[in-house]
Formats: sequence, C-alpha cells, structure tokens
Amino acid sequence: MKIVPDTSVVIDGRVSEQVEAGEFAGATVLVPEAVVGELEAQANDGRQTGWDGLSELQRLADFADAGEITVQYVGRRPDAVEKREAGEGEIDALIRDLAADRDATLVTSDVVQSEVAKAKGLAVEYITPRGRDVESLDVEDFFDERTMSVHLRVGTRPMAKRGEIGDMHYETIREEVSTEAQLKQYAHDVEESARASPDGFIEIDEPGMTIVQFREYRIAIARPPFSDALEITAVRPVVKTDLDDYEHADELRERLLERQRGVLISGAPGAGKSTFAQAVAEFLSASDFAVKTMEKPRDLQVGPQITQYTALAGEMEKTADSLLMVRPDYTIYDEVRKTSDFEVFADMRLAGVGMIGVVHATRAIDALQRLIGRVELGMIPQIVDTVVYIEAGEVVKVYDVSTEVKVPEGLMEEDLARPVIEVRDFETGRPEYEIYTFNRQVVTVPLGEDDGRESGVDRIARQEVEREIRSVARGHVEVELQSPDRAVVYVEDDDISTVIGKGGGRISDIENRLGIDIDVRTFDERPGGRSDAGPGGGRGGKSGGGTAGQVVTPEITSRHVIVPMDGHAGETVEVTADGEYLFTATVSRGGEIQVSRGSAIAEELERAIDRGKQIRVEPS
Repeated sequence: MKIVPDTSVVIDGRVSEQVEAGEFAGATVLVPEAVVGELEAQANDGRQTGWDGLSELQRLADFADAGEITVQYVGRRPDAVEKREAGEGEIDALIRDLAADRDATLVTSDVVQSEVAKAKGLAVEYITPRGRDVESLDVEDFFDERTMSVHLRVGTRPMAKRGEIGDMHYETIREEVSTEAQLKQYAHDVEESARASPDGFIEIDEPGMTIVQFREYRIAIARPPFSDALEITAVRPVVKTDLDDYEHADELRERLLERQRGVLISGAPGAGKSTFAQAVAEFLSASDFAVKTMEKPRDLQVGPQITQYTALAGEMEKTADSLLMVRPDYTIYDEVRKTSDFEVFADMRLAGVGMIGVVHATRAIDALQRLIGRVELGMIPQIVDTVVYIEAGEVVKVYDVSTEVKVPEGLMEEDLARPVIEVRDFETGRPEYEIYTFNRQVVTVPLGEDDGRESGVDRIARQEVEREIRSVARGHVEVELQSPDRAVVYVEDDDISTVIGKGGGRISDIENRLGIDIDVRTFDERPGGRSDAGPGGGRGGKSGGGTAGQVVTPEITSRHVIVPMDGHAGETVEVTADGEYLFTATVSRGGEIQVSRGSAIAEELERAIDRGKQIRVEPS
C-alpha cells in the first residue's frame, strides 16, 4: 500500500496514529517535499503548526526504523511563490499530482482537498480532523476570582495582576521559575484548544506573535525573535458591569437614546474603559439599536446579539466599508489609537453611524485633542459630541462638545469672532475649555483657571501685540499684558515716537486692529529695567534653562521655519529656546510644525537659531 499524506494530516498527527492502529501497517509513506517545505516555513515563522508537523515526521521516521513502515521523500520543494500562495491551493495541487504519478492513495483531513482529488479520479482516504471538547485551558489554573491577567515568561516566576479595578497589584503567584518546556506546552494547549473549540479562535497569527481569543480570555503568545524569550500573557475582565452601575447613568442613557452620538470613552490603561464600553454596548442593544463592534483583537465581553468585527484583510478601513453596508445604529470602536483609526471613526460618524470610541488619555480633554490635526477642526463637534473620562472604574467626568461663532474668552472686539469649540461639563453646563484657531495656530484654552501662570490666550495676545510693534520698531521690544484688554509695551528711546506715530495715530491703528489698549513706554520707565540686555529677551514666559522635552533642529525655507516632530502628529506642544517659552502649536499630520516667515513667532525663532540657542519641544 502506498499513501501520500498532505500537510493537514501530518500536522494533526493522524498518519502515525493510523500506523499504531495497524491501518497503515507495512505501508510505503511517500512524504511530499512540498509538505516538508510548508512545515519548515511555518516553523521558521514561529507557528506551532509547523513544529507539530515536523514532530510527526520524526515519529514516522521512528516507525520506519522499527520496520513497521517505509518512508520515502518524493517530489520537489515548493518555490517561494507556491509557499506564499499555499492558501490558494498551490501546494495542495503539487501533492495531488504526486499521488497521481505514484498511483498512491491521498490521505487528507482537508475536505476541499478530498473533494478535488475525488473529482480528478484519485484514490482518497479522508480522515476527519481531530476535534475535542475543550473544558478549560491549562493557564486557567493560574487565575482566581481577583486575577485580571497572568504573565508567564521563560526563566522568571509567574506573575499576575490581582485586585479590584483601580487597585490592581502586580505580584508573584508561584515561586517555581517557568521553563521553556512548560511554556511550550501551555502555548500548544492554547492554540490547539482555539482550533478545536467553537468557543475559541486565533485572532492574529504572525511570525513571533499569536493572539488567541478563548471564551473570556485573550492570550498573547510571543516568541523569539519578536520577543527575547517565550512569553505568554493571558487577560480576562474581572468584572462585567451594567450602565446603571455608573454615575450619570440616567443622563447618559437619555443622551445616547436621543440620537446617534459620537462618544469618546477615555482613561488611562487599566482604568476600566473597555468595561464601560461593554456596558454601553449592551444597553444600546437592549434599547432596540443594531450594535456592532470594531476591535483588533476582539476582546469586548458582549452578548451574542452583538457581532464583533476585526480588521478585514488587516485594514479597519475595509471593515468600515463593510459595516456601512450592514448599517448599524451604533458601532463600538475599541480602540482608537492611530491616525487611520481616527479617520475611520470620523468617516463612519459623518456617514450617520453612532460611534463609541475607546481612547487612551490621561485627562478628559486629551481625548478630544487627539483629534486635532487628524480631522478638520470645525468638524470635531460633528464627529464627537460627548467625552466620558473613566478613572478606577468610575465615570469621573463627562464633557459636552459643541461649536459656536463668538469672540473667544479673554479676547475683545467683534472683529475677533470665529468658530469656537466649547467643551462644557455635562453635569453643571459650565464651559471648561475653548478650542479655536488664532494666528494660524490651534489653541486649547482652559477657562476659569488662575494659577498665576500665563494662559494660552494671554500668550497669544502678547505675541500679537509684540508682532505689531516689531513691525514698526527698530530696536528691542518687550510686552507685558496687564489684563485681557490692556498691555504695556517697552521700546528703545529712539523708537518711542515711531511706535506712537504722529498725534498717536499709529498706535491707535494697532489698538483698533487688536482690540486692546496699549501703553507705550521706554525701558527707563520699566521697574528693574529690561529683562534681557540682548535682542529677543524678556519674554516673560517659561525660563530657567529646563532640560525636558525633545531637542530639534528647525529648517528655514523661503516661506517657513519648519520644526520636525516625526511621530507626534496631532499633539499639542510648546517650543522653547534655552528653556525660554516661544510658542504653542499643534503638530501637523506630516509630523512637523510650520511657522510662516515674517510673523513675530518666526522672527523670534530665527533669532534664537542664529544665537545658537537650543530649541526644544515638549508636550503642552
């Protein structure tokens, strides 16, 4: 009897099983080199299936040595294209051709392979794929009712995060050091259970990393060279909540039911954001809304009536396109992190879908600021109208986001009216932040805070006054803002008449343009004199030669001074020179800050560069 096994039965160990049972006693096992090549590629990629298949080949070799069967390796190895397109049936076709050429029986656990071979007139023995009812995983033994996550690594003692939400502790749970053999056994059990059980599936299977979802457990298996040692991390939710468990539940229910909303659920890692998102999802589903999720990996613990989608062909953009055909009322996006995620969230929201996004943020306002630079500023209230901040499993802040055309708080004159995004406390209705553009900058201004520091509005107002005065003065200029509608300007003696102008006409024009009263004085009239004897000093902002932040080297072009900030798109940052505050800006999508040459900010930045000052950028 001659048999040709394909990859499926070799991985499953079914050939050696049949030999032991006497079914293939004395058979000649013709192992295709195509099978060996596929297994080798899988093993090199760190996939357990490859190692399982190679172990089966060793068992067949042992049977051959014992004289129970004959093993021959036949055919050719698949080329790179055939291995890459194994899922398209290229290697299966090579194996069928070998069985036909050798007049052998094809042995397979692949139903498609079996049917194609039968259609081509080949002798086929189909063995039902191995399956088993999986009651539990070996790694579950490390969990108790207070355990959120278990962390196993070769050469270290098992660790776990245990406690309550907001009060978790990372602690040793066993004194015995984990060995590589133990972790390989745990990994094999997890992967095989996920394949065999309807309660599990493999979410991601990449070289060096496998992520499995098995019932409520999400298990990540990292292997070298992706990680420096074999590591298994198993996570599960410690609580499942209802919307009624949270503060403002009645108001939030009413808000979500009123119409489809754009909501960002924010908080630090481990704060309970996903737990709250699950509660919102199940409330909406129970309220006659069609609810779907977008997750990578899928780990929200929601009921069976909510379908959980992952990245289609590795892209959430394709998932969004598919969901728009499904037309859900609400979609839970867990989690919104990269620029592409924010763009997908915005596109679906603008298409009329209610969106609930989970975002990492250390303050409630930070969640909203992550949209800046990623979507048009004026569109933000249409995309997100509610921000919920979670801390230690509790709702501690809810913001209502809206837009209004008005003069921003702290500025004067109707000429300064512009679209302003108002961020209000949901409970009190009191405005806490305003977001708007000023002098081509996007600024986020806290309202009602007075800690003795210069506010964002004050900085911008002072910079605008300084820019106007510098346009007519030849020497050094310093500005002190006395109030939102009054400033004192100090100039050189030679510049006093030029700045004031004939009959005070020039300074009156500047006052009218800016909507602020300006008192022009010389440095001799300033208590303590000028703050810096050199040009460009005396800004009155941050000082002290701080060393925090990232040192950058700006590029000066014909039209702009460009500050490179790769990897920080959308962040609001402060730029300093030798520790002295210069300006606040939002990093563009291209990862840079552009300051138009000729502006007061650009002139000051260029002077700092010319004087060899160290330019630093730090989070605002």
